Amino acid sequence: MSERTATARLARAVIRRHSRSFALASWLLPRSVAADAEVLYAYCRRADDAIDLCAPEERLGHLAMLRAQVDAMYSAGPIADPVLAAMRDLVSRRSVPRACLDEFLAGMQMDASAAAYETFGDLLVYCHRVAGTVGLMMSHVMGVRSRRALVHAAHLGIAMQLTNVARDVCEDWGRGRLYLPLDMLRRAGADDPRASLGQAFPADAVAATRTVTRELLARAEDYYRSGDAGIAHLPARCALAVRAARLIYSRIGARIRADGCHPLATRAVVSTRRKLALVARAALEAGLRALASMLRPRLRIPDEAWASSTSEATLPGLEAPLP
Repeated sequence: MSERTATARLARAVIRRHSRSFALASWLLPRSVAADAEVLYAYCRRADDAIDLCAPEERLGHLAMLRAQVDAMYSAGPIADPVLAAMRDLVSRRSVPRACLDEFLAGMQMDASAAAYETFGDLLVYCHRVAGTVGLMMSHVMGVRSRRALVHAAHLGIAMQLTNVARDVCEDWGRGRLYLPLDMLRRAGADDPRASLGQAFPADAVAATRTVTRELLARAEDYYRSGDAGIAHLPARCALAVRAARLIYSRIGARIRADGCHPLATRAVVSTRRKLALVARAALEAGLRALASMLRPRLRIPDEAWASSTSEATLPGLEAPLP
């Protein structure tokens, strides 16, 4: 077995073990794109685990290691690690800007330092760094680089991360982390609950947490809608895979709402049967869009007109600049 084949199998195993939703979506992609998407996922999972699964006093050292690895990806020196070597090949072939990985690691630093999020805008910076940047890198993997498409790709990543935040409130609490914005909690009637982090979830914070979680999910829908607008920029099979992932992830949000956004509810999951139904829905929608595009003239809007009428300022905004 060649080293490239072994690395591909390793990356595929990582995505199947950690995210069945993304594994299903990657199965829908063209094989060459799927292979790169799996390598990207394996790298991002490794980086996330390097911060999440170590002792707090080791996090900054691990962050320095991750930054050195990015240096190696963008240099010509030898790389022994197969996943990092595959990432170097990926960023070179797909022209992935280093700024994407630097911003991604800036998000890892926020986790390493147990950053607090005073406002929703502060949380958006984090979501853009750890997930919006992944949307940007995936756009490059899929061969899409227009500014318009990149904004929508970043927004889809942000929507998914906001869904993660809403789903993992109790799990994050046990790890000593709170991603819910403090000013939103105060408006919902809760005092600053950080003194109890890592302990049992405080009963007097449940009502406010449910309110804030519900609001975050509503805001995530704005970002999902922006992400939807970017799917039209993708090649057909890539568009199908991204649409399926989007439908599955937003379904997680629907499950959280069905459970009353309660932080102590059972972890929200989407059944395999429901995922397959959502894949079928994505395929049907793709077919209907293709048919509609054949039956009507295609209206082309110049980038300049789009920039003036539908700029980033009128979309759900990003606090962090796009690379």
